Amino acid sequence: MKTRNQIILALALVLTAIGAVAITGFGSQDQEAGASGMEGHDHSAMAAGADEAQPVSLSPEAGRRIGVTYATVTRGTLERVVRTVGFVTYDETRLTTVNPKIDGWAERLFVDFTGAPVRAGQPLLEVYSPALVTAQEELILARNLLEESRDRGGDRSVENARELLSAARRRLAYWDIPEEAIRAIEESGEVSKTMTLRAPADGIVVEKSVVEGDRIMPGMDLYRLADLSRVWIDAEIFEKDLSLVRNGQHAVVSFEAYPGETFHGTVTYVYPTVSTATRTGKIRLELPNPGLRLKPGMYAEVELQSPTLQETLLIPRTAVLQTGERSVVFHRMEGGQLHPVEVVTGLRSGDAVQLLSGLKEGDTVVASATFLIDAESNLGAAMAGMAGMAGMDHSGMDMGDEEGGETMDPMDHSGHSMPGMTPDTTARPDTTAQADRRSMRPGAPDGHSRSGGRS
Repeated sequence: MKTRNQIILALALVLTAIGAVAITGFGSQDQEAGASGMEGHDHSAMAAGADEAQPVSLSPEAGRRIGVTYATVTRGTLERVVRTVGFVTYDETRLTTVNPKIDGWAERLFVDFTGAPVRAGQPLLEVYSPALVTAQEELILARNLLEESRDRGGDRSVENARELLSAARRRLAYWDIPEEAIRAIEESGEVSKTMTLRAPADGIVVEKSVVEGDRIMPGMDLYRLADLSRVWIDAEIFEKDLSLVRNGQHAVVSFEAYPGETFHGTVTYVYPTVSTATRTGKIRLELPNPGLRLKPGMYAEVELQSPTLQETLLIPRTAVLQTGERSVVFHRMEGGQLHPVEVVTGLRSGDAVQLLSGLKEGDTVVASATFLIDAESNLGAAMAGMAGMAGMDHSGMDMGDEEGGETMDPMDHSGHSMPGMTPDTTARPDTTAQADRRSMRPGAPDGHSRSGGRS
């Protein structure tokens, strides 16, 4: 039985190879009518295995039918443009936080809502603090002591009084009390219950965390101010385009809020790290913002123009077939055959790609329907490999019977029809003779096997 199974397996392989060789062209059954338009492949010249693409012969009519177009390798300039997206954010160098250095209570708010514009020195709130009251009293006492020392005379006492006055002034100044307010206390000689905290810079209130009557503590953020006269845009650049971006580069920015209008900015910083998750690097743009039209959080489309690459070979981007490990272009030869050529590509811009090696200027390549040509090329390689299987020498196989050593006659396939093939009824002149030989075997009268019907 082991030998019989080997025989059946060998015959199945031969049948599969014969059926595959019978399938030629580009899926046609009627070559005379030109239904497929593909000329026959010369598989005798295809010694490569099924893992390598093979040349393809394509008639002009078939090429027009499947949409094949051609382009020429040219030499020219490559406009290098990097396009990306980003978001408007605050200029971090123009953010200011208002937080007291004393504890107390918010008696009155002059700026009481988020988004309010403020100017430098504008009152923000009045604060009542027992420590402030005590500091004011000490200031007034030191001032009075200095005047009395001057009246009594004595350099030593005057110097001590002057040092006390200076210490009282510094204490209030360290609590961010303006110099004008300190001078007013000295001149009036009156203690104020509350002190006014003022805005340190121009800006917009982007955060407010205090209401009237709140208890405030030292270091508590009461207001956050942002100067929006200039904004940043944080954008991400693909790793392959990072070499085209540099500090000081001009950028053209557009926003969905202002269709048809462009804004101009500058690259001010290229971050030194790349995200391992997205394989992108981060850059920062600075834009002037007159009228505060650009608002943090807005979506931005960024276009960076790099120096033009002069005198380089160019081919259409659609001509390059990326296989993962290599880039392939189909080169049209003088006889019309399309040969797959491995190329090395460089920078890309728009519909053009830089060609570093593989072809020369003036060569003609397939510019469209590249995937169809590649499929036909790989099909030719696969058929060439199967044709090699069909030519295997099976003469060394033992076709004998295990029990009696009887030689097994070749199988008659005249009754089988392969797909795409017309049964040939005239191709078996020895069929009758084979039947006669079987019937004349010793011990097998009437054409029956002596082994009890086992075939």
